[in-house]
Amino acid sequence: MLAALKQNLWRWRTVLIAVPSVAGVIMLLRLAGLLQIVELASLDQLFLLRPQEAVDSRILIVTIDEADIQKLQQYPISDAILVRLLNNLKRHTPTAIGLDIYRDLPMPPGNEALVKIFKTTPNLIGVQKIGSTSDSSPVAPPPALQQRDQVGANDLPLDADGRVRRGLLSAATQAGNSVFSFGFKLAYQYLQRQGVDSNVTADGRIYAGSAIFPPLEENDGGYVRAGIGGYQVLINYRGGIDRFQRVGIMDVLENRVAPQLVRDRIVLIGNIAESHKDLFYTSHSGRWMGIPERTPGVAIHANLISHILGAALDQRRLIQTLPDWAEYLWIVAWTAIGGVLCWQQRLTSGSTKLLFLKRFRLVVAGGVLILGVYGAFLLGWWIPLVPALMGLAGSAFSVTGYLAHSAGEMRKTFGRYLTDEVVSNLLETPSGLQLGGERRKVTVLMSDLRGFSAVSEWLPPEKVVTLLNLYLGAMAEVVDDYKGTINEFIGDGIFVMFGAPVSRDDDAQRAIACAVAMQCAMATVNEQNQQLGLPAIEMGIGINTGEVVVGNVGSQKRAKYTVIGNHVNLAARIESYTVGGQILISEDTLKDANCEVQIDGQIQVEPKGIRVPITLYEVGGIGIPYNLALPQATDLLLPLEQSVSLEYTVLEGKHAVGTLFQGALTRLSESSAELQTDHTLDLLTNLKLHLQPGRDRAPIAGDLYAKVLKKVADRENHFLIRFTSISPEVATVLASLQPPA
Repeated sequence: MLAALKQNLWRWRTVLIAVPSVAGVIMLLRLAGLLQIVELASLDQLFLLRPQEAVDSRILIVTIDEADIQKLQQYPISDAILVRLLNNLKRHTPTAIGLDIYRDLPMPPGNEALVKIFKTTPNLIGVQKIGSTSDSSPVAPPPALQQRDQVGANDLPLDADGRVRRGLLSAATQAGNSVFSFGFKLAYQYLQRQGVDSNVTADGRIYAGSAIFPPLEENDGGYVRAGIGGYQVLINYRGGIDRFQRVGIMDVLENRVAPQLVRDRIVLIGNIAESHKDLFYTSHSGRWMGIPERTPGVAIHANLISHILGAALDQRRLIQTLPDWAEYLWIVAWTAIGGVLCWQQRLTSGSTKLLFLKRFRLVVAGGVLILGVYGAFLLGWWIPLVPALMGLAGSAFSVTGYLAHSAGEMRKTFGRYLTDEVVSNLLETPSGLQLGGERRKVTVLMSDLRGFSAVSEWLPPEKVVTLLNLYLGAMAEVVDDYKGTINEFIGDGIFVMFGAPVSRDDDAQRAIACAVAMQCAMATVNEQNQQLGLPAIEMGIGINTGEVVVGNVGSQKRAKYTVIGNHVNLAARIESYTVGGQILISEDTLKDANCEVQIDGQIQVEPKGIRVPITLYEVGGIGIPYNLALPQATDLLLPLEQSVSLEYTVLEGKHAVGTLFQGALTRLSESSAELQTDHTLDLLTNLKLHLQPGRDRAPIAGDLYAKVLKKVADRENHFLIRFTSISPEVATVLASLQPPA
């Protein structure tokens, strides 16, 4: 179980690191208040996206606009006009009248009449301003109304972006006295008429009917250390001033208002004129784009009154917030979702019907988050959207960044097995990973070590690997220099493509030049082998050009980029005819190269699967612009004083045919010999030979492999053979038999 746990921890290590890190950064940003503005803006959008609510018919607003001021030719309006206004409203028996106009000082004429109406109107509520800011000061209430406790605070708390989202239910004056807000006093009047109790609980909570209004804390919702003075609540806005019935002051003064608009309602009187500067931005002021509209202060008070009445009488939902621990858990959860989804997306596979959802699962998750927050808001919950979205995206970006880094490292790793061009074709082209292929002319180079199987039999495995790595590393560098694509290493063989995935006009030329350079590089490889105590090795190379199918072969789970076709098989056949240090090319390759190629000889062969004989050309070098040539052979056959008897078998592929033939070596060099035998040998036949020393010599344990190169002219039953693999024991014997030059 512990091992499985460790494995899972390692498997999910990126997510386990990214999620806490991203969530921690987001929480620090949030605690620093850097996300407050965008979180409040997201709250505004939730209000704007919510279905429009009905007009609250319990409230009537009497407005004073610029046109009214022009008609009255007076600003502020006089006490006498206020007396007429209030008397005309009282005639229609409103439940409450809210005068959102300061009257701490007389505005003659008519002050005595106004004081009298203040004293004789118990359902009239006046205003006072109790707070002070850098650009405003407290404003005293009308004395007559203050004496009768018919005054409420009309202060509007502003957020950092200058918008009004909160409303006061009560506040303390500078003298320390507690004052209910203007909106709550009017709502209280209405609820009292309806027989609904509203007051303060024993623990200081304000309630109205069955609704208890929890006070807003300084870190609730998207707020961070908000200035929470007094008893504040988030206003559940119904909308702008258009969500309430309203009439102009001139309509009331001239008795043009229908009585039913006033009867049993809360009537608010307020100034909406631009010159009065009682205009504020709210959650309903405008969308992301466009010029925001300001809301008159009297309409904000109307929204607060509607907020209280709706909660008490209509079970209209209050806006609630999660506790701090729940909000942080919410952020961590969505951060984890983003990290997990992005981490799992790297393994996207399976049904193509679900592929779209799998590829865009992060977008789907973001949509679910937004819809979830919106749905919760419709149910009365303000759940922070911005930090959750940041967590979702941030963890996804972090994991993606890690995956991108891993992809870069993977690209380097792929580069050890594939060329950069193949990796780019797989990773950067739209069809790079799709199964299938296209027909294209490609030059295929096949190389193989001569007699390596025999070498690996007597060499320790560790040294075999060392020898192979030295050889393959050197050859890979040469292939890369000539822009070849190593399709794969086949044991000690190398399969190289010129023309896939990138096709060039000089593919055949570069293939020949690469082959010559590879043979030249073998000298350096063997020097390193000698220093490490490893045997010298030789390589044969075959090249063919033709039209093949290039593409990805396999299944959706496992595929390989390769070339397939008869010309690939023919290249392998051509390589099998070579001896160490030799390069054989097909006639198609020679024609396609169309350049100066040094040809040291040619042979005709009949490869298996080919209907007619083909001509192969032995390459000794290539001219401009490569100017490469194979090292000059110094192998000289010298006659032996006494022929060396042997027996041999003919190899078909990797297997001996079983028949033993007798023969003898008559001439010998370091890498070749002249074989005398009564059995007719075909050219390019592979042989396995066993030396038979004289009676006074001990048996030779090792094997000797060779290939028949040609029949010796003017000497019947004599064949020139080229050694392909010599065991150390046989090498010692051959060295002792070697005649002096």
